[in-house]
Formats: sequence, structure tokens, C-alpha cells
Amino acid sequence: MRPLLFLDIDGTLIPFGRTAQADAASDSYLARLDPRTGRRLAALPCELVWATTWEDAANTEAAPRIGLPPLPVVHWPEPSVESELEDRWFGLHWKARTLVAWAAGRSFVWVDDEITAADREWVAANHPGRALLHRVDAAQGLTAADFEALEAWLSGT
Repeated sequence: MRPLLFLDIDGTLIPFGRTAQADAASDSYLARLDPRTGRRLAALPCELVWATTWEDAANTEAAPRIGLPPLPVVHWPEPSVESELEDRWFGLHWKARTLVAWAAGRSFVWVDDEITAADREWVAANHPGRALLHRVDAAQGLTAADFEALEAWLSGT
């Protein structure tokens, strides 16, 4: 079974840093999506899954702009008071628990601009499969170097 790749949008596919090319194309937030990114993502040896607050809108707004078909979507449950307190205590990102549960033991990559060392430690302790938590620079979004790191990890799966 191929590993999962959990993909965020804001700061990952849509950089927060504005580029001259994006400014020239449009002032629209979605104009910052790079249409070449979809081909690169689709070529990775994994199953792509949206892991974004956009939820289903990722398939209607972002996927067509980068040439991806509709993908599975992680829907975020309401956190319990207990888990919120524990997450704050450990400095854990609010997505981490849900992604580990969604993976259900499968190897996965989580690509996001908000991943921390606390997330990596928690996933290593609570997920039985292989996992790569890859932090993207929000000002840049996914770069060639990020794709190289993803390809290298996925080729070892």
C-alpha cells in the first residue's frame, strides 16, 4: 500500500510571501497557486490527501487550478477539552492527532508550514508506521528542494 501524503494549502501551496510573478498575474489569493505543482505532486509515489482547513473546498477551488483530480479530504473533528489541553501542554499542532488516526498505521508524509519538533516527537511516539513531517517555509511554499526531500523519503518506502 502506498504511503499517504497529507497536504496543506495555506503557506504550503499558496505562499504567504508575494512574488513578482504572482503580483503580475493577479491580486487574487488563489492566483498564487503554481499550476506546475499539481504535476509534481501527482508524480510522487503516494496517495495525496487534503489536510487543510479548506476541507472540501480544496477539491473545488485549489485542485482544478493546479491540475489535480478530486482527492480524499481529512475532515477535522471538534477537539475535546482534554485533547486541547494536552495539545497545548505538549505544544502539539491541532492536526497531528487526527492525521495519525486517519493514517491508521500506514506510512505517511505530512506537508505543512506549521509543523514543530513537538509534532515530530509526538507522531514518532504514537504512530506505528513510518512518518515524515515536512515543514515548508510559508513565505516560499513548496520548492524544488522540498520536492527533492519528499521524493527521497518516499523512494525509501
